[in-house]
Amino acid sequence: MNENEPTRDSMIDLSEDTRKFLSQLSRDDIRTLESGLPLIRQVMGFGKVAKWLAIAALSMLAGIVLLGESVSKIIEWFRP
Repeated sequence: MNENEPTRDSMIDLSEDTRKFLSQLSRDDIRTLESGLPLIRQVMGFGKVAKWLAIAALSMLAGIVLLGESVSKIIEWFRP
């Protein structure tokens, strides 16, 4: 069995444009893609974290405002 056979079988499912693009890549291009993909995954993952951090910050801000309003109402009850 040849080493290239599994690669050849997996390339069958790709579109013609994708196969043409991949066949024109040099070894340096492949190394660049391999080193860049983890970075892209990390950036996408950080986007999800940043979204939830923003939601949490806005929720805390709203909670503080509501708490302050409630405290001021309670203080008003005890004033003559």
